[in-house]
Amino acid sequence: MIINELLETENMSRYRLSKESGVPMTTITDICSGKADLDKCAAGTLFKIAKVLGITVDSILEESHKASVDYRCSFETFKSNTCHLVKDKGDLDFIIETLEADEIRKLYQRQWHREALYLLAMVDYLSRINGLPICTNYNDIRKQKLEKTYFPVGIIVSSVATGDDSIKEEAIANAIPEFMRFNIVESEVRNVC
Repeated sequence: MIINELLETENMSRYRLSKESGVPMTTITDICSGKADLDKCAAGTLFKIAKVLGITVDSILEESHKASVDYRCSFETFKSNTCHLVKDKGDLDFIIETLEADEIRKLYQRQWHREALYLLAMVDYLSRINGLPICTNYNDIRKQKLEKTYFPVGIIVSSVATGDDSIKEEAIANAIPEFMRFNIVESEVRNVC
Protein backbone atom coordinates (compact mmCIF):
# COMPACT_ATOMS: atom_id res chain seq x y z
CA MET A 1 0.00 0.00 0.00
CA ILE A 2 1.25 3.48 -0.90
CA ILE A 3 0.89 4.77 2.67
CA ASN A 4 3.17 2.06 4.07
CA GLU A 5 5.71 2.70 1.30
CA LEU A 6 5.74 6.43 1.98
CA LEU A 7 6.06 5.89 5.72
CA GLU A 8 9.10 3.73 5.08
CA THR A 9 10.62 6.17 2.59
CA GLU A 10 10.06 9.13 4.90
CA ASN A 11 11.24 7.12 7.92
CA MET A 12 7.97 8.04 9.60
CA SER A 13 6.13 5.88 12.11
CA ARG A 14 2.39 5.30 12.10
CA TYR A 15 2.33 7.07 15.45
CA ARG A 16 3.95 10.18 13.98
CA LEU A 17 1.54 10.11 11.03
CA SER A 18 -1.32 9.93 13.51
CA LYS A 19 0.00 12.88 15.53
CA GLU A 20 0.78 15.08 12.51
CA SER A 21 -2.47 14.33 10.70
CA GLY A 22 -4.76 14.33 13.71
CA VAL A 23 -6.16 10.95 12.63
CA PRO A 24 -6.55 8.46 15.50
CA MET A 25 -3.82 5.84 15.76
CA THR A 26 -6.35 2.99 15.51
CA THR A 27 -7.61 4.40 12.20
CA ILE A 28 -4.05 4.72 10.85
CA THR A 29 -3.33 1.11 11.91
CA ASP A 30 -6.52 -0.16 10.28
CA ILE A 31 -5.74 1.70 7.04
CA CYS A 32 -2.09 0.60 6.90
CA SER A 33 -2.95 -3.02 7.64
CA GLY A 34 -5.70 -3.10 5.01
CA LYS A 35 -8.35 -3.74 7.64
CA ALA A 36 -10.16 -0.47 6.84
CA ASP A 37 -12.06 -0.13 3.57
CA LEU A 38 -10.73 3.10 2.08
CA ASP A 39 -14.00 3.65 0.22
CA LYS A 40 -15.72 3.95 3.58
CA CYS A 41 -13.15 6.26 5.16
CA ALA A 42 -14.25 9.86 5.55
CA ALA A 43 -12.84 12.16 2.87
CA GLY A 44 -11.47 14.40 5.62
CA THR A 45 -9.53 11.50 7.14
CA LEU A 46 -7.91 10.59 3.84
CA PHE A 47 -7.23 14.25 3.12
CA LYS A 48 -5.41 14.73 6.44
CA ILE A 49 -3.24 11.66 5.81
CA ALA A 50 -2.53 12.68 2.21
CA LYS A 51 -1.57 16.19 3.27
CA VAL A 52 1.02 14.96 5.78
CA LEU A 53 2.45 12.51 3.24
CA GLY A 54 2.51 15.10 0.45
CA ILE A 55 0.25 13.13 -1.90
CA THR A 56 -3.32 13.45 -3.12
CA VAL A 57 -6.35 11.57 -1.83
CA ASP A 58 -6.76 10.21 -5.34
CA SER A 59 -3.29 8.62 -5.09
CA ILE A 60 -4.37 6.74 -1.99
CA LEU A 61 -7.66 5.63 -3.53
CA GLU A 62 -6.16 4.72 -6.89
CA GLU A 63 -3.51 2.61 -5.20
CA SER A 64 -6.22 0.72 -3.36
CA HIS A 65 -8.01 0.06 -6.64
CA LYS A 66 -5.12 -0.90 -8.92
CA ALA A 67 -7.30 -3.47 -10.64
CA SER A 68 -9.61 -0.68 -11.77
CA VAL A 69 -7.85 1.79 -14.05
CA ASP A 70 -10.78 4.20 -13.97
CA TYR A 71 -11.54 4.26 -10.25
CA ARG A 72 -14.30 6.75 -9.61
CA CYS A 73 -15.11 7.85 -6.08
CA SER A 74 -18.61 8.96 -5.14
CA PHE A 75 -19.65 12.41 -6.28
CA GLU A 76 -19.97 13.53 -2.65
CA THR A 77 -16.36 12.44 -2.01
CA PHE A 78 -15.22 14.24 -5.17
CA LYS A 79 -16.96 17.45 -4.05
CA SER A 80 -15.46 17.17 -0.57
CA ASN A 81 -11.97 16.53 -1.96
CA THR A 82 -12.29 19.54 -4.26
CA CYS A 83 -13.37 21.83 -1.41
CA HIS A 84 -10.50 20.56 0.74
CA LEU A 85 -8.05 21.30 -2.08
CA VAL A 86 -9.37 24.85 -2.37
CA LYS A 87 -9.01 25.32 1.37
CA ASP A 88 -5.51 23.85 1.42
CA LYS A 89 -4.07 25.50 -1.69
CA GLY A 90 -5.96 28.79 -1.66
CA ASP A 91 -8.14 30.12 -4.45
CA LEU A 92 -5.46 31.29 -6.86
CA ASP A 93 -3.17 28.25 -6.62
CA PHE A 94 -6.18 25.95 -6.96
CA ILE A 95 -7.30 27.74 -10.14
CA ILE A 96 -3.80 27.78 -11.62
CA GLU A 97 -3.06 24.12 -10.88
CA THR A 98 -6.47 22.95 -12.13
CA LEU A 99 -6.12 24.87 -15.39
CA GLU A 100 -2.49 23.87 -15.94
CA ALA A 101 -3.31 20.19 -15.43
CA ASP A 102 -6.33 20.55 -17.75
CA GLU A 103 -8.21 18.39 -15.24
CA ILE A 104 -11.62 19.65 -16.37
CA ARG A 105 -11.05 18.47 -19.94
CA LYS A 106 -9.62 15.13 -18.77
CA LEU A 107 -12.65 14.43 -16.60
CA TYR A 108 -15.02 15.46 -19.37
CA GLN A 109 -13.27 13.22 -21.91
CA ARG A 110 -13.63 10.29 -19.50
CA GLN A 111 -17.35 11.13 -19.55
CA TRP A 112 -17.27 11.96 -15.87
CA HIS A 113 -19.54 14.89 -16.57
CA ARG A 114 -20.67 15.63 -13.00
CA GLU A 115 -17.07 15.89 -11.84
CA ALA A 116 -15.95 17.96 -14.84
CA LEU A 117 -18.83 20.39 -14.46
CA TYR A 118 -18.35 20.67 -10.70
CA LEU A 119 -14.65 21.47 -11.17
CA LEU A 120 -15.44 23.99 -13.91
CA ALA A 121 -18.08 25.61 -11.71
CA MET A 122 -15.57 25.83 -8.87
CA VAL A 123 -12.95 27.47 -11.11
CA ASP A 124 -15.52 29.92 -12.52
CA TYR A 125 -16.86 30.76 -9.05
CA LEU A 126 -13.41 31.32 -7.57
CA SER A 127 -12.45 33.40 -10.60
CA ARG A 128 -15.52 35.61 -10.15
CA ILE A 129 -15.07 36.23 -6.43
CA ASN A 130 -11.37 36.99 -6.96
CA GLY A 131 -12.01 39.35 -9.88
CA LEU A 132 -10.22 37.14 -12.40
CA PRO A 133 -11.19 36.68 -16.05
CA ILE A 134 -12.93 33.43 -16.96
CA CYS A 135 -10.74 30.91 -18.80
CA THR A 136 -12.30 30.51 -22.26
CA ASN A 137 -10.71 27.10 -22.92
CA TYR A 138 -13.86 25.42 -21.61
CA ASN A 139 -16.60 27.38 -23.37
CA ASP A 140 -17.70 24.22 -25.16
CA ILE A 141 -18.17 22.45 -21.83
CA ARG A 142 -19.93 25.49 -20.35
CA LYS A 143 -22.73 24.89 -22.86
CA GLN A 144 -23.49 21.55 -21.19
CA LYS A 145 -25.85 20.91 -18.30
CA LEU A 146 -26.58 17.82 -16.26
CA GLU A 147 -29.87 16.20 -17.15
CA LYS A 148 -31.09 16.04 -13.57
CA THR A 149 -30.44 18.37 -10.67
CA TYR A 150 -27.87 17.12 -8.15
CA PHE A 151 -28.51 18.07 -4.55
CA PRO A 152 -26.11 17.65 -1.62
CA VAL A 153 -26.89 14.49 0.35
CA GLY A 154 -27.88 16.55 3.41
CA ILE A 155 -30.59 18.35 1.43
CA ILE A 156 -31.98 15.09 0.07
CA VAL A 157 -32.04 13.48 3.53
CA SER A 158 -33.72 16.53 5.10
CA SER A 159 -36.31 16.69 2.35
CA VAL A 160 -37.13 12.98 2.55
CA ALA A 161 -37.12 12.87 6.37
CA THR A 162 -39.51 15.81 6.66
CA GLY A 163 -41.49 15.18 3.47
CA ASP A 164 -40.93 18.85 2.68
CA ASP A 165 -39.87 19.63 -0.90
CA SER A 166 -39.55 23.32 -0.05
CA ILE A 167 -36.13 22.39 1.40
CA LYS A 168 -34.96 21.59 -2.13
CA GLU A 169 -36.54 24.77 -3.50
CA GLU A 170 -34.76 26.84 -0.87
CA ALA A 171 -31.46 25.10 -1.66
CA ILE A 172 -31.88 25.95 -5.34
CA ALA A 173 -32.67 29.58 -4.47
CA ASN A 174 -29.49 29.81 -2.36
CA ALA A 175 -27.22 27.92 -4.80
CA ILE A 176 -24.07 29.52 -6.19
CA PRO A 177 -24.92 30.57 -9.79
CA GLU A 178 -21.80 29.02 -11.34
CA PHE A 179 -22.84 25.61 -10.00
CA MET A 180 -26.54 26.02 -10.68
CA ARG A 181 -25.71 26.75 -14.33
CA PHE A 182 -24.82 23.05 -14.60
CA ASN A 183 -27.76 21.82 -12.45
CA ILE A 184 -25.55 21.29 -9.40
CA VAL A 185 -26.96 22.67 -6.16
CA GLU A 186 -24.02 23.97 -4.14
CA SER A 187 -24.22 26.80 -1.64
CA GLU A 188 -21.16 26.26 0.56
CA VAL A 189 -17.67 25.44 -0.64
CA ARG A 190 -15.72 26.97 2.25
CA ASN A 191 -17.13 25.16 5.27
CA VAL A 192 -15.00 21.99 5.25
CA CYS A 193 -13.24 20.35 8.17
